[in-house]
Amino acid sequence: MDSVAYAIVALAAGIAVGFVARALLASQSLKGAQEKSARIIAEARTQQKDLILEAKEHKIRLLREAEEEARIKRGELGTLERRLLQRDEQLDQRGDMLEQRDRKLIDRERELDRQREDLSRLNQERVAALEQVAHLSAEDAKTLLLDAVRDEATHDAVKLARAIERAAREEAADKAREVVVTAIQRVAADHTAEHTVTAIHLPSDEMKGRIIGREGRNIRALEQATGVDLIIDDTPETVIISGFDPVRREIARIALTKLMGDGRIHPGRIEEVVAKARAEVDLVMRQAGEAAAYDVGVPGLPPEIIKLLGRLKFRTSYGQNVLNHSIETGRLAAVIAAEVGADVALAKMGGLLHDIGKAVDHEVEGPHAAIGASVAQKHNLPFKVINAIAAHHQEVEYACVEAPIVQIADAISASRPGARGESMDTYVKRLEDLQAIAESFDGVERSFAVQAGREVRILVRPEEIDDLASMRLARDIVRKIEEQLTYPGQIKVTVIRETRAVEYAK
Repeated sequence: MDSVAYAIVALAAGIAVGFVARALLASQSLKGAQEKSARIIAEARTQQKDLILEAKEHKIRLLREAEEEARIKRGELGTLERRLLQRDEQLDQRGDMLEQRDRKLIDRERELDRQREDLSRLNQERVAALEQVAHLSAEDAKTLLLDAVRDEATHDAVKLARAIERAAREEAADKAREVVVTAIQRVAADHTAEHTVTAIHLPSDEMKGRIIGREGRNIRALEQATGVDLIIDDTPETVIISGFDPVRREIARIALTKLMGDGRIHPGRIEEVVAKARAEVDLVMRQAGEAAAYDVGVPGLPPEIIKLLGRLKFRTSYGQNVLNHSIETGRLAAVIAAEVGADVALAKMGGLLHDIGKAVDHEVEGPHAAIGASVAQKHNLPFKVINAIAAHHQEVEYACVEAPIVQIADAISASRPGARGESMDTYVKRLEDLQAIAESFDGVERSFAVQAGREVRILVRPEEIDDLASMRLARDIVRKIEEQLTYPGQIKVTVIRETRAVEYAK
């Protein structure tokens, strides 16, 4: 019991000592914490004072900068204010000057109005005096003056036009003559005249009966197969093939020649021979087109264009073979283009193909120039070539220099003497129309068409037409001929004014 009690007492003493020690330690820790917090508070107060000082210094610095900037702004505003005041003063001065100028202008305008009134009054007095002296009214005098001025202006205009034309001819005639003559000399070609009908010689008149056949079956079969008309009349040993398509006429000619050579003439044989003749003509057209393109020097044309070009071998215009004319036009266009610096290749192509529409103009409606341009456009030929084809009869406007070159080459080839032929009726009608146009003008006494219609000479009455009026008359007649007549080449108009003085010795 005693030991247990000692142990309990010892334990209680230990516990009491532990509590005392812990209390001492806690007291010491609390004291250290208080010292540390006091030290932190002191440091914070020191830092707070430093920050307050820095903030005050920054505030003072900002105030100084703001005051400096405000001072500068006040200076600038003062300067602007002074400038504005000066400008206001200047504007006031200008306003005063403008007011003075307006007053002066108003005074000047009033003075001018008074002067106009005085001048008008004086002019009326002068006109009245002139009318009294001249015994003419103002309108009559004005009419006389205008007539005099008009006559003088017309006289001067004709003289000026004559001088300009003379100068232009002197400058351009030599060069134009050189270019055209060079082109014609370098491209000399012969043309043979062909007709719209084809005559075939028969070995004997008995062949006519065989061609007609029993009840006309042979001739009907041949006409149906070829699309032409066979004319068998009283002409000895001759059959005439008539048709609007020269290719069909050529096919009929070849087929009929083969049938006569073979001797077997019946509908079945006719169809067979006509088919072979058509194949031969197609081959001839293709070869002719290729040869034409080779001769002119235009490679790379589409096969369809080559075939259409070959069809022109069997087409004539006023007795001139169209394919030969096209070849010659292409060569002439190339020479002229080389002389004037244009595109030679396109000029050659345009000249060669300018009449390509004539190959199908009996199948398609419209002028052959428009048809040819459509064909060229369909095959994607160059634009300049299309324009040259379309414009070679001036049905559309020129879009390039090669177009008028092709037109000039076409005129040279078609209009030179001997290139084309025309019927007697057409020739006489053209001469009569030419003389009728010349005699339709006032002052013309008589007219004569000479040089196969390439020149018209006009005699005028000298008392009605003076020298200057003669030149005007010639120009007016030329203009009317160009508007109303269709003719190859050019027509020279010569106005002759003859003055005769006749006296009799008695």
